[in-house]
Amino acid sequence: MKGFERQDLLFSLCGLNCGLCPMQWDGHCPGCGGGAGNQSCKIARCALEHGGPAYCFQCGDYPCGRLCCGDYDSFITHQRRQADLERARLLGPEACRAGVPERREILGFLLKHCNDGRRKTLFFLAANLLELPVLERIRARAEAMADRSLKERTAAVSGELLAAAGEAGVTLKLRRKPKTPPPEA
Repeated sequence: MKGFERQDLLFSLCGLNCGLCPMQWDGHCPGCGGGAGNQSCKIARCALEHGGPAYCFQCGDYPCGRLCCGDYDSFITHQRRQADLERARLLGPEACRAGVPERREILGFLLKHCNDGRRKTLFFLAANLLELPVLERIRARAEAMADRSLKERTAAVSGELLAAAGEAGVTLKLRRKPKTPPPEA
């Protein structure tokens, strides 16, 4: 979108954690306002129409209905978006970026050493939703399993992430919008 650029490419305008997004990680999206990749973003268009706030919470119309995404995720979880925006409003955007480098490092380790090719979404969700000390603890346990097979490490780490999520009341599964059945003829 012409005219929409941002300095903060890790924490989006609408509160998504771009620094822990699989699309950005894989190089398919530069982050909110980082160039090509966000061309059809309705929130970015709205920001331009409202004077270009860096974050939605800085807009005079915040909170508004455009931020509401229901109970569904896209390729990144939206579960903490509203809470992260509110945290950024109260404490500043740097509060939402705190810990992201550590989370990215743990995520990189999990993807490289504990992914059997079927756990990528689980690891991205865990990096977004679990507390940093929990992620650090699980990574340390994974490092201690260096002599075990990839299959064993994957199963053990996945089990620990799911158990930690259960204790925290978090679901490590993307919430997809149900497909609407075709109208009856």
